[in-house]
Amino acid sequence: MGQIIYGSEVAKERRAALKEKIDMQRSEGRRAPCLAVILAGDNPASLSYVKGKEKACAEVGIEVKMMHLPETVSQQELENNIRQCSEDDKIDGILLQLPLPQGLQENRAIQLISPDKDVDGLTEISVGRLYLNEPGFVPCTPLGIMALLQKMGCSLSGKNAVVIGRSKLVGAPVARLLQNENATVTICHSKTHNLEQVCRQADVLVAAIGRPLFVTDAFVKEGAYVIDVGINRKADGHLCGDVDFDKVMPHVSAITPVPKGVGPMTICMLLENTYQAYESRRQ
Repeated sequence: MGQIIYGSEVAKERRAALKEKIDMQRSEGRRAPCLAVILAGDNPASLSYVKGKEKACAEVGIEVKMMHLPETVSQQELENNIRQCSEDDKIDGILLQLPLPQGLQENRAIQLISPDKDVDGLTEISVGRLYLNEPGFVPCTPLGIMALLQKMGCSLSGKNAVVIGRSKLVGAPVARLLQNENATVTICHSKTHNLEQVCRQADVLVAAIGRPLFVTDAFVKEGAYVIDVGINRKADGHLCGDVDFDKVMPHVSAITPVPKGVGPMTICMLLENTYQAYESRRQ
């Protein structure tokens, strides 16, 4: 039976360590790190996510500058707010909450974020740095996945890794991070033939496709390390991942659950990225 690695517990440990660093710096007379959160509209999911991020920032001592713009905000107004945050020396990180209201150009807005404050790792410069294996900000969920693999004790060099899903927020960047650690990586998607067979070759399997309980024991190599990124809601209202946890767990070395798996690590990495931006700008 596999070891269950709870991201909620790993995140709690890392948040405590981060709070200690920030408290020490505050005691030395330095200002706290500051994260600007730009939210356009009243999407219920976005409001919930932002509230969770604000709470997490408060717990570790990161200040939040909240900018809640109306649903009717123009592209120009949105861009002006991003520019102001990019130019403000008291702001260390900028989070543009997605998705934006209909009619706004998401990519155009993202590219206005200063690369030095791009704590979500979404600008073209951040993506380029990731693919060139140069220092820079990495999207928070892939960064959290790598931290969980480290917690599992998984040495990635020489391992076969399979990522199911090729999104620009999770699948593609986590595949690159795995390559940067010298894993041999296969990216699978809806057009992949013999998906089960491909997955069974994986020492490390990352499921990020948004299909509930899709990955069964037939997909999993004995002793593999499995990361479940999916968050799906079943008919009874309960959350589940992309991996059929009960079927897969007896066959793996380690696995993350849903909930309390990758999700808490995403916010934790946002906090760490904000602190990294703060330290880099201070130095």
